[in-house]
Amino acid sequence: MTDGSAPQPERSEPYAFDESTLSAPALPGKVHLSANKFDAYDALMADLLMHSAQCVRQFGDFHLALSGGSTPMPFYEQLMTDPRARSFPWARTHLWMVDERCVPFDHEKSNWRQIEEILVEASGIPKDQIHPMRAYLPDADTRYEKELRDTLGWRERGHDRLDFVLLGMGDEGHTASLFPHSAAQDAQDRLVVFNRGSTVVPPDRLTMTYGLLNASRFIAPLVLGAGKAAMLARIAKKIDDFHEVPILGIAPLAGELKWFIDQAACASA
Repeated sequence: MTDGSAPQPERSEPYAFDESTLSAPALPGKVHLSANKFDAYDALMADLLMHSAQCVRQFGDFHLALSGGSTPMPFYEQLMTDPRARSFPWARTHLWMVDERCVPFDHEKSNWRQIEEILVEASGIPKDQIHPMRAYLPDADTRYEKELRDTLGWRERGHDRLDFVLLGMGDEGHTASLFPHSAAQDAQDRLVVFNRGSTVVPPDRLTMTYGLLNASRFIAPLVLGAGKAAMLARIAKKIDDFHEVPILGIAPLAGELKWFIDQAACASA
């Protein structure tokens, strides 16, 4: 992990934020509303540090599943540069991928390529605790599912689940690589599946299923910016099902769902 002298993400000038004049949309689960994306990153980091420490104390390890995309990358950079994150237990962490495009790791659209460059190389996480999705392989779905079962299986039954899952949300409400009206939405008794078809944004994807995600201990959708405001307002109206708006399929069975959003993302709520 880098020392505290590393550059921090550039912050814009602070501006007035009166929480009393703006309420968070009525989303399922809990909602943490922040003035801007930087405050959202800080809140998310605080929860991540707390949950990782608790899991290491209780189980001896921490299973973290990350998403790709442009929204979380500055947050990943903060984990590597912010002195407050020095306590993160990388040596005890298993790093998983929520989803991946079916391309080689050196492809510009590979989620793993970015995460490896930002997190893996700087964190010092043990190699046998790194779990990229080799989505370019024809049997990548069964391979990854076996890897999950074998690794989590060392824990006591009932605790053999992911500890912390960071999700994003597309403008049309997709999360992971679960797109509206796509086959993976209806996967039963599977942890990981390929997702293909006309409703899936190319290239083809490999994704964790609702079953695996909803079994997790803590699920954190990070949703930022004005481009997401209309969808958050739509979710708050509770008129759609998960086939129309895939992120509505995220409903933890025995865990916590907590959204991290900024002021711009709830402007339409």
